[in-house]
Amino acid sequence: MSTVPWLVASGVLLVGGIGPALLLSSRGTAAHRLVGMQLVGSLLIFVLISLSLGLGRPDYLIVPLVAVLLSFAGILVFTRLLGVRDD
Repeated sequence: MSTVPWLVASGVLLVGGIGPALLLSSRGTAAHRLVGMQLVGSLLIFVLISLSLGLGRPDYLIVPLVAVLLSFAGILVFTRLLGVRDD
């Protein structure tokens, strides 16, 4: 099984996906930053999975699995802090 396509896919995601997503998460309204943060988290998970498969190390898949849980929890906390307050 060839590992080159997985490494190319991770490189394309890093260059073509993470950069614009970081730009989206650094400016604009709070809702746009929230979407950018979610996009960065999702793309990072895909990059880590493709690197794990490309390097032929399935034991490295634990890192993206933990990152999925932490990313989801972080987005929930950010959304809660972003919500409207009842004062």
